[in-house]
Amino acid sequence: MAEPVIDDTTIWSESRDEDLDGLSCRMAKAALGHRVLLAGLLAEIDLYPGQDRVLIALWDHGPQSQNKLAGLLGIDVSTMTRSLQRLERSGFVSRVPCPSNRRISIVSTTPRGDALRPEVQRVMAEVHRRMVQGLTPEQVATLCSLLDVVRDNLCGEDACGTCVE
Repeated sequence: MAEPVIDDTTIWSESRDEDLDGLSCRMAKAALGHRVLLAGLLAEIDLYPGQDRVLIALWDHGPQSQNKLAGLLGIDVSTMTRSLQRLERSGFVSRVPCPSNRRISIVSTTPRGDALRPEVQRVMAEVHRRMVQGLTPEQVATLCSLLDVVRDNLCGEDACGTCVE
């Protein structure tokens, strides 16, 4: 008697009903909840999700080339370009040609962008507070460790960019 053929579609269809309340669903809902909360709080200070990470990276690492900044955050260069255009139009960052290679743009925060720092920190603290509400410090540490493993399993080390806190 021949063995039944089992492929990825068979496995998926058999586990689909289980996964509606399973790990993938929980992960997706948690990520969506995080993004909705973050977007709402950032909108209060005239930022879009992702722009906070750009500003934090610039505050933490100083002026960067556009390409290095994209690499640091693990995002596509064209996505970085669009984000920087918005930030520049809002007056939060500036781009100037690199003195040694004028084809490279150096990105830095403006005084107006630097003035956002306490507000971005407030938003990040509120998001963090809501995420860990009801968890002990030990549970938070375990959750972070487990999420690092999941991220590495899905993305490979540093392929998804680094967390900027």
